[in-house]
Amino acid sequence: MKHLLAAVVYTGLALMANPGAADIADLEALRDGDMKKLVFHAQPQPVPDIAVIDADGAERRLSEMQGDWLVVNFWATWCAPCRKEMPTLSNLQTHFSEQPVEVVTIATGRNAPAAIRRFFDEIDVANLPELRDPKQELARKMGILGLPITVIIDPQGQEVARLRGDAHWDSDSAIAILDALVAGS
Repeated sequence: MKHLLAAVVYTGLALMANPGAADIADLEALRDGDMKKLVFHAQPQPVPDIAVIDADGAERRLSEMQGDWLVVNFWATWCAPCRKEMPTLSNLQTHFSEQPVEVVTIATGRNAPAAIRRFFDEIDVANLPELRDPKQELARKMGILGLPITVIIDPQGQEVARLRGDAHWDSDSAIAILDALVAGS
């Protein structure tokens, strides 16, 4: 915890000295616990503009959400690690509710809307979107192999980091990383 606090203070000072964007080395220094699996790209990666389906059956696109930092989680109702991870994503959304960070959940593959609703009800999650990628078009184009996978997308709509597997997204480390990204944008 002492090292995490020191990293947060260091990153904050570095960001004030260079307000353009958070440096990858500074962000990597904030990784602790599950967040050590978070891999930052040397250069932002394009995100395909492929529609997913919302709970009402309407098409939605990640490009519609540009302007905010997006934490996009690809998951499925049958995925045991997803069941463990989803409440931490909900907590992360609650933590950042007043900031330009949005948690976006996309059930990929065959996930019936009723099954998604039941999944969210069972784990007491009510603040995350119920988006679906039924034909896995977006997941395939983004190279999502295995579940869960979470990507961080910058306000310009580009992927800047990716985490394979489940993680505690409400951890001090995850919050510090997103705080640094928001401060650097």
